[in-house]
Amino acid sequence: MSEEKIVEVVNEALAGADIEDTVTVAGEFAPRGHSGAGFAGALIGGDSLGGAAEGVATVGGYVAGTHLHDATTGLPGRMVVGVSDTTVYGFAGSRAHPKALVFRVPRDGLEIKVHRRINVRVLELIDSDDGSRIELEGMRLPITHSKDVIQELV
Repeated sequence: MSEEKIVEVVNEALAGADIEDTVTVAGEFAPRGHSGAGFAGALIGGDSLGGAAEGVATVGGYVAGTHLHDATTGLPGRMVVGVSDTTVYGFAGSRAHPKALVFRVPRDGLEIKVHRRINVRVLELIDSDDGSRIELEGMRLPITHSKDVIQELV
């Protein structure tokens, strides 16, 4: 999906939530630790079996690891983050189908930290007043457009 299409879809989601704002950039994210939990689950799941059963157990372990981790974060496993001039929005769902609004934070007073990992970029949105934070990770795959969001915020 093109960057322009993701922005269009998120703007439609904003309008559907009766929010009068326009995002200029959007990308897909997961809760911080999502991919690591999947990797650990895959290792555990496929560790003891052989052949085709090992492949099935590896995939099952990955899925179980990500679901278990995501349940502990309070965030959905897939999110679309959109950035306007004044606000950062997070919607549950994929880049093609954003659903419910999960978070809405003003950019004013927002501290941004980015950590680069092997296969993801970690994005921290930190409230400068009270230190509360939203921790996300964006895959390094260009189709997620997470890099575009990070560049806009940094």
